[in-house]
Amino acid sequence: MKSEIQKHYNRIRYVLIIVLALNWLVASAKIFYGFLSKCESMAADGFHSLADGASNIIGLIGIHFACQPIDKDHPYGHKKYETFFALGIAAMLFIVAFNLAKEGVTHLFIPSAKPVVDLKSFIVMLATMGINIWVMNYERREGKKLQSDILISDAMHTNADIFTSASVIIALIVIKLGYPILDPIATVLISLFIAHAGYDIIKQSSNVLCDTVALDVRKIESIVLEVKGVKACHKIRSRGRPDDIHIDLHVQVNPDMHVDNAHRISYAIEEAIKKGIPEITDVVVHIEPKEKI
Repeated sequence: MKSEIQKHYNRIRYVLIIVLALNWLVASAKIFYGFLSKCESMAADGFHSLADGASNIIGLIGIHFACQPIDKDHPYGHKKYETFFALGIAAMLFIVAFNLAKEGVTHLFIPSAKPVVDLKSFIVMLATMGINIWVMNYERREGKKLQSDILISDAMHTNADIFTSASVIIALIVIKLGYPILDPIATVLISLFIAHAGYDIIKQSSNVLCDTVALDVRKIESIVLEVKGVKACHKIRSRGRPDDIHIDLHVQVNPDMHVDNAHRISYAIEEAIKKGIPEITDVVVHIEPKEKI
């Protein structure tokens, strides 16, 4: 029988495969017609969608490692691999952003052939943007439900694609009105959207990898102080992913308390915290005597 962790990651894998197929469809349409019509901004948006597909592949590799069971070398599990591979998606975004910015700036000073803008151009952009909107909403919804860094990061990537597609449509309108110079300018703007999405992913992933506080101390404290026998608690620390939070804290009890009772309180605290906040997977309680005044 498959473990719950494997079932969880199989659901994430299923979402990524669907999104990968749609991203490749969208990318192929924009790149093909962008080159055919000599519209740089459309082709650039297509390469952005192609990077979406590459990030899906990175995500599939990441969840392969993340779903591995706890072992001797990884006593806390492998879930952070998912967060780590989300950084790979950010790296892909920065590479695409740099290349598109370079291409756009080059054609500002060395104009290329005038792009051909017709009804087909708008049909391609509107149809692919509609697919992207569905993909972004689907992936973000599933990402929140499954608490998956990979899916949420990839949804942010797709969200950037929607903004860039809207920029391309505006550029197509202006080009049609007789201002082809806007095509390379739109390409540069697209690169900035992509870079910003990469920055957001790095910011969120680094919070997990660098053990930024995961929970409000007051929330933990309120749960612990409800446990019978607890006099006070302090030095509360939290870290980890949204679905894999680790807590450690110091709890003060009556100094005359027998070690057996203190041990029972420790277990009661762990149970209360995990019941109150299901996302917590590990609790370490340090019992210490409360000094008499």
